[in-house]
Amino acid sequence: MVFKNHSVWRKVAMKDNGFVDWTSLPDDAMIQLFSLLNYHDRANLSATCKAWRIVGASKCLWTSLDLRGYKFNITMAVCLSPRCVNLQQVRFRGAESADAINHLNAMNLRDISGDSITDDTLTMLVSRHKDLRCIQVGPDDKVTSGSIKAIAFYCPKLKQLRLSGIKDVLADSINALANYCPNLVDIGFIDCLNVDGVALGHVLSVRFLSVAGTSNMKWDVASHVWCKLPELIGLDVSRTDISSTAVSMLLSSSRSLKVLCALNCPVLEQDITVNTVKTEGKLLLGLFSDIRNVFSDWGCSNEIMTWLKWILSHTLLHIAKSSPQNLDYFWLKQGVALFLSLLQCSQEDIPEMAASGLATCIFANEGNAIIDPGKAEAVVKNGGIPLLLDLAKSWEEGIQSAATKAISNLSADPNAAKTVSDEGGIGIFIELARSKNRQISEAATGGLWNLSVGEEHKAAITEAGGIKTLVDIISDWSSDSDGVLECSAGALANLAANKKYSTEITIAGGVQLLATLINNCKFRGVQEQATRGLVNLAAHSVRNGPNAREAGALEALIQLTCSPHEGVRQVAAGALWHLSLTNVNREAIAAAGGVEALVTLAQSSLNASQCLQGMVAGALWGLSMSKANSIAIGREGGIPPLIVFAHSDSHDVHEVAAGALWNLAFDHSNVFWIVEEGGIPVLARLCSSSESRKARFMAALALAYICYGRTNEFAPTGTSSENTSKSVSLDEARTTALKHIEAFILTFSDPQAFAAAVVSSSRAALDQAIERAYILETGFLRCSEAEIGRFITMLRSSSSILKAFAAFALLQFTDPQGRNAVYHASLMLDAGAVKVLRAAAASANEPVEVKIFAKIVLRNLEYHQQETLYLV
Repeated sequence: MVFKNHSVWRKVAMKDNGFVDWTSLPDDAMIQLFSLLNYHDRANLSATCKAWRIVGASKCLWTSLDLRGYKFNITMAVCLSPRCVNLQQVRFRGAESADAINHLNAMNLRDISGDSITDDTLTMLVSRHKDLRCIQVGPDDKVTSGSIKAIAFYCPKLKQLRLSGIKDVLADSINALANYCPNLVDIGFIDCLNVDGVALGHVLSVRFLSVAGTSNMKWDVASHVWCKLPELIGLDVSRTDISSTAVSMLLSSSRSLKVLCALNCPVLEQDITVNTVKTEGKLLLGLFSDIRNVFSDWGCSNEIMTWLKWILSHTLLHIAKSSPQNLDYFWLKQGVALFLSLLQCSQEDIPEMAASGLATCIFANEGNAIIDPGKAEAVVKNGGIPLLLDLAKSWEEGIQSAATKAISNLSADPNAAKTVSDEGGIGIFIELARSKNRQISEAATGGLWNLSVGEEHKAAITEAGGIKTLVDIISDWSSDSDGVLECSAGALANLAANKKYSTEITIAGGVQLLATLINNCKFRGVQEQATRGLVNLAAHSVRNGPNAREAGALEALIQLTCSPHEGVRQVAAGALWHLSLTNVNREAIAAAGGVEALVTLAQSSLNASQCLQGMVAGALWGLSMSKANSIAIGREGGIPPLIVFAHSDSHDVHEVAAGALWNLAFDHSNVFWIVEEGGIPVLARLCSSSESRKARFMAALALAYICYGRTNEFAPTGTSSENTSKSVSLDEARTTALKHIEAFILTFSDPQAFAAAVVSSSRAALDQAIERAYILETGFLRCSEAEIGRFITMLRSSSSILKAFAAFALLQFTDPQGRNAVYHASLMLDAGAVKVLRAAAASANEPVEVKIFAKIVLRNLEYHQQETLYLV
C-alpha cells in the first residue's frame, strides 16, 4: 500500500494548536477520511480502518511537514519527533517555529523553507542537517554573511539557496559557496541591500541566478563578470535599476544564457532603446513583453521552465504587494491571466504564490480595501473562480490558504460574489472556516463576511449552517486570534441586520457570545464588529432585548464607551442608542451605569468625530425619554456637551442633540442648566437656520418647554441675590425664546391660505393649510402622557405664541401619517383636549395660526375616532 499524499496525515494530526495521535480517531472519522480519499470499497471498510491505523502508527510515515499555519514550539516538536525519522521537507513561519525545528530530530532533512530566523538558529540548523539540498529563507534582516558561510561549510550537497532580505552578502561568504558547494546550481539573493556581484562570478556551477530587488549593484561590472559564467542559463534582475546597456552586454556576450527576466525595472522600461536590444535568440522578459505566450510558444527545457515559473510567480507576487503606480493596464492586459495560468501549474509553491498574488493585485491602487471591478471581472471571465475553489479544496494547506484568501477578497465585488455563490463557494467557506489552521479559517470567515453583505447570499449562508459555524468558531478560538474572530463577528453582524437571521443568531447563543467576546478580546477590529453585531441584534425584535440584558451585553457595551479606540466607542454608543428605544432596556441601561458612562463619553467627545458625537447624543436622547434618566443626565453634567453638539454644523449631530435637549427641557431642574450653559442662543440658531426641519421643530419644542411655567419653579436654591440674578436671566431667556418660536411658526404659515381656511368650510382649504404646516420627518416622534398634557395646558396660555405653537406641535403628533398618531390621539381624547381645541379654533381674538392649527388637530382626532370605531 503506497500513500503519496502525506499532508493528509499532517492535516489530521493538527488540532487546537497542538497534536493528537490520529490513530485514536473513531471509525466515523476514519470513514470520513476515506471518503475524502475517494476510497470506495465499503464492504471491507472496518478492516481497512484498522489497517490504516497500523500504518498510521509507523514512525516513518511523514516525508514533509508544513507548519506555517500553526503555532509551533519546542514542546510540540518533541511530541512530533518520533514521527520525523524520514522527514525530508519542512516549512515554517516565525522565530519560535524556527527554533523548534532543531528538536524534530529529522536527520534526513533535505529541504527547509521559512522566515524570521536568526543567525544562530540558522547556523545550528545547517550544522545538524548536513544533507540539506535546498534552503529557502526570508525575508530576514537578522541573517548575515556569517550564516552563509556556515551553510557553505556544513552543506556540501546543497543545490539550491534562496535568501531574501539580507543586508550584506559579502565576497567571502559567496566565495565559500563557490569553494564548498560544487553542486550549487540555483542561487537567489533577493531584496538584499548589498551583494558582491564580482564574487558571484566565482560560483562556476550556478545555472540559475536571481538578484531581484537587490540594491546598490554595480551593473557594468556585474554584467561583464556574469557573462563569463559557463553554466548560467537563467538570470533574474527584476525590480532592480539595471540599464539597457547591461542587459545588452549579458544577452550578447553570454554563451550559455537562455532567459533574462527583468520585470518592473524602471530604468530599463523608461529607456526608449530597450526594444532595439538584440536578444540573440534569447528570451528577454519585462513588463513591455507579451509574457502570456511564453509558456506555450517558447520552446525550452523543463529545467528552465520550472525555474522561470517560480521567478514569475515570486516577482509578480512581490509587484502586487508593493502596488507600484500605473500598472493597472498590465494587470488587466496580462497580469491576471498570468496568475490564472500559474494557478494550474503542478509545480510546488507556484499555485500558492499565484493565488496570493491574485488575492493582492485585484485591489485598487490607492492602497485601500476596495476591489478593482475591472480586475475582478477579468478573473471571472477567465474562469478564475472555479480554479480557485478547486485549489481551496486542496490538501496542501499553503495552497488552500492562499486560494481561499483570493476567493474571499473577490467576494467583496458584487458580481464576483455572485459567481462564488453560484459555484458553491458558500459551502466551501463554511467547511474551511472550521479549519484549525488560523490562516485558512480567517480567509474563509472573511469570505463569509464579504458575502454576507449581500442580502441575496444571507439565506444561502444560513441554510448551509453558517450561523452555527460562526458561533462555534467564536466560541472555540482563543481571544488572541483577532483575525478569525473579527471576520466571524463581522459576518454575524451582517447577518443580524436581517430580522429573520437576527432571531436565529439569538437562539444560537450569539448575543451572549458577542458580549463575552467584547469583554475578553481587546483587539479594536474584534470589538467593533462584535459591538456592531449587538447593535443589529438589538435593533430588531423585542425578544432580543431581554436576551441581551441577561447575557451581560449591556455591561459589555457600557464598558466599551471607555475604549481607547474611537471607532469602538462610536459603535458602543450606537448600540446603546438602539437599545434605549425600549422602556425595559432604557431602565436596564441606567441601572447598569449607562447614564454616567454616556455623559462621561459626551464630555470627552467635544472634539471627536461627528459620527461619535451623533451616536452619543442619540444614546442620551434615548435615555432621556425616562423622567428619572432625564434628571440624572442633567445632574451628571450631560447638558453642556449636548449644547456643544447642538452647535455642530452637521445636521445629523445637531438634530439628535436637539432631540435630547427637548426631552431634558421638560424637567424644570434641567431648564436652569440649559439657560446657564448658553443653550438658548444655540437652540434659537437651530430653530431658525438648521437645514433639518425636524431639528428646527425639536429646538422649538425645547424653547417652548423653557418658556412654559413660572420662573420660581426652576430657579436654583441659594442666596436671594443669586436667585434674583438667575431669575432675570431666565426672564430674558424666555423673551428670546418666544421671539424665535414665533418666527419658526410663521415659516409654516400662509396668511392668504390660512385666512381663506378660517372662513371656509371647504375641506380643500384646510388641506392646503395642512400641506403647508405638516413636517413629514417628525412622524416617528413620540410624546408621553405628561407632555401631551402640557401642550393641552399651553393651549390655555395667555401667550398667543405658546398657544399657536402648542396647536402646531399637536398637529404634528396627531397627523395620520405619524407612527404614534393613534397613541397621541388617544391621550388627547382622554384628557379632554377637544373642548380646549374647539375654544381655540372658535376664538375671535386668537391669531389665524392658532385657529387653523387647532382646526387641523380637531380633524385629525375625528379621523382617529372614526378609525377606532371602524376597527371595533
